[in-house]
Amino acid sequence: MSDIAGHEVKGPGLHAQTASPRRWRRSVSAIVLTVGLLAVTGCSAAEKRGYLPGYDDGQVTNHTEKITTLWVGSWISALIVGLITWGLTIWCIIVYRKRKGDNKLPTQVRYHVPLEIMYVLVPLVMIGGLYFFTVKDQLAIRDVSAKADLTVEVIGKQWSWDFNYLKEAPRGRASLDADNLVQGDFYVSGLQVDNVGALDEPLLDSDGNIVKGTDETLPTLVLPVNETVQFNIYSRDVIHSFWIPAFLDKMDMIPGRANTWQVTPTRIGTYAGKCAELCGERHSGMLFNVKVVSQEDYEKWADEQRQDHTGRLGLDLNRLQDGGNETSVEES
Repeated sequence: MSDIAGHEVKGPGLHAQTASPRRWRRSVSAIVLTVGLLAVTGCSAAEKRGYLPGYDDGQVTNHTEKITTLWVGSWISALIVGLITWGLTIWCIIVYRKRKGDNKLPTQVRYHVPLEIMYVLVPLVMIGGLYFFTVKDQLAIRDVSAKADLTVEVIGKQWSWDFNYLKEAPRGRASLDADNLVQGDFYVSGLQVDNVGALDEPLLDSDGNIVKGTDETLPTLVLPVNETVQFNIYSRDVIHSFWIPAFLDKMDMIPGRANTWQVTPTRIGTYAGKCAELCGERHSGMLFNVKVVSQEDYEKWADEQRQDHTGRLGLDLNRLQDGGNETSVEES
């Protein structure tokens, strides 16, 4: 645009056209940042832990924070990658769509070496980062080099559990070869699902049916709070899986093999445990309770168990064993 003398004049329309996109981008950035901050600060406790099992009043074990951080971080990374991928896909669909009246054949082959290198390196760096943090946390969680305060043998059987509380166990990973060297203190034997009705006074509901899967019929694993517990894990028959959802961890139980897991419960409470491996007809009834109690309450409970259940149940592979009918190992 020019004045009467022919001088060029910059009108307000040109400035508005160039400034408007900048202001628009700044506004969008501010909105995105504000929404992001509100989303983070407004998250509930369940959302912050990625909807994993947990409690607002404290962590359940010493591994809770590490597992939760890895879980949430992995999801955030996956969502970022997803948003970028979806965004680029939608952008390409819109920007490079075939226009009306355009009958030209687009370029079929075109090389862009820098982009192709980036497409290879970026995924490698991302996967390498996830691998590094996963292995680092897994090694820390699975470390059993420390001396445990309490060692419990967990034995899976169709379809219940036996728990041997040991006086003293060899340091480090469990072994079937060391079976006869381990001294048992006392044991808890779970009554198998099919035999719950064999109780002297079975629990009945209002219709006279036997009640299964209640606190009174499930074996209970009692643990002292803030004490490191080592689980030596075995199976009597088929593959089971020792799972305490609130602990955010589980471990397979394989016949003829010993597995080891250390954890420190840090919150007093009662939690559910179950078998996480399909193990036969009554798999759904293979449940147990976990009670984390104070050291004083644990000692009282242990003294009560020593009255009638002194010793240690054997690790023999025998699917026909019935809870309550096994005999403890003779000790010398």
